[in-house]
Amino acid sequence: MPSKPVRQYSYISFNKPFGVLSQFTSEGGHPALDSFDLPKNVYAAGRLDRDSEGLLLLSDDGTFINKLINPKFSHPRTYWVQVEGIPDRSALEKLRNGPVIKGYKTKKCKVALFADPPSVEERIPPIRYRKSIPTSWLELTLTEGKNRQVRKMTAAIGHPTLRLLRVSIGELKLEGLAPGEWRKVAKGDILHK
Repeated sequence: MPSKPVRQYSYISFNKPFGVLSQFTSEGGHPALDSFDLPKNVYAAGRLDRDSEGLLLLSDDGTFINKLINPKFSHPRTYWVQVEGIPDRSALEKLRNGPVIKGYKTKKCKVALFADPPSVEERIPPIRYRKSIPTSWLELTLTEGKNRQVRKMTAAIGHPTLRLLRVSIGELKLEGLAPGEWRKVAKGDILHK
């Protein structure tokens, strides 16, 4: 009896630009994923808000996507976050330990304050700068992904998010892709297990 052919799934690393929806249908005049000549039949593994940028994984492997986004597996996601002001040690510790947002205590996360801003493409449109309020950059690694969680966490410590880029999911890194660019990746590039 001939063996059944093994299905070949697609895994796409995409650098989602600011202002683009994480879906294939435009809404409210905002551009969507259908503007980027992505392969057919893939869909986003999780979401990035319209006003967030960076790594978005797309695939047609539903089982893998469910494993990746299911909170019980706690796969890390890393973000570079430009915030208003400069968080002190106490604020960073509060962020690390998981602030409470609307009665929910977020999980502990890894937090580092950049000594110098990371090298990233200019955002179009740029963030609004105010001369009287400095900004700083944080690197946050979370193992959960609730709606607008990073923004809510930084607001909870008194440092609202001005710009948010996801730079990794599991082992997969954003590096090498300009906003709007994508490339095929292997399943093992994302999760080793």
